[in-house]
Amino acid sequence: MKRLCIIPCGKKKIWDIHPDTGPVRAEDAYLSPFHQACERYAKTFIDEWVILSAKHGFLRPDDIVPENYDVAFGTGHPEIMTAEELRRQFCEKGFSDIEELVMLGGKKYRSVLNAVIGGHQHISWPLSSYKGIGYMLQALNRAVEDKQEL
Repeated sequence: MKRLCIIPCGKKKIWDIHPDTGPVRAEDAYLSPFHQACERYAKTFIDEWVILSAKHGFLRPDDIVPENYDVAFGTGHPEIMTAEELRRQFCEKGFSDIEELVMLGGKKYRSVLNAVIGGHQHISWPLSSYKGIGYMLQALNRAVEDKQEL
């Protein structure tokens, strides 16, 4: 069965280190340790993965992120994509046909994704039992090292 892994983008981006960098592939844009660990996990265990960005929505690894931004879910920022926009994009990219979704993120993504996914889709949250990002990071790194999916 085909699965889709959804990973959070993260605040630290390539432009924070190299401000003159122009547009880049989504896969190269996000540099936080947590995002990198999620990406390694997704590449190790799951066929297809996307990055969820509050500003750009669902990004495939080779989608282009034009420039730096600082927009996060739950902040009330005016540029946060609406549930309707996210739903439309999710369908347009063909993700609504995938029955099994894996979200590598914390609680703040639940309400976002619950408003997007269809009733026929099942979503699992392998990091939901970990209290805090440090523990999530350890779990992801250990899973990849041990080749043991969470």
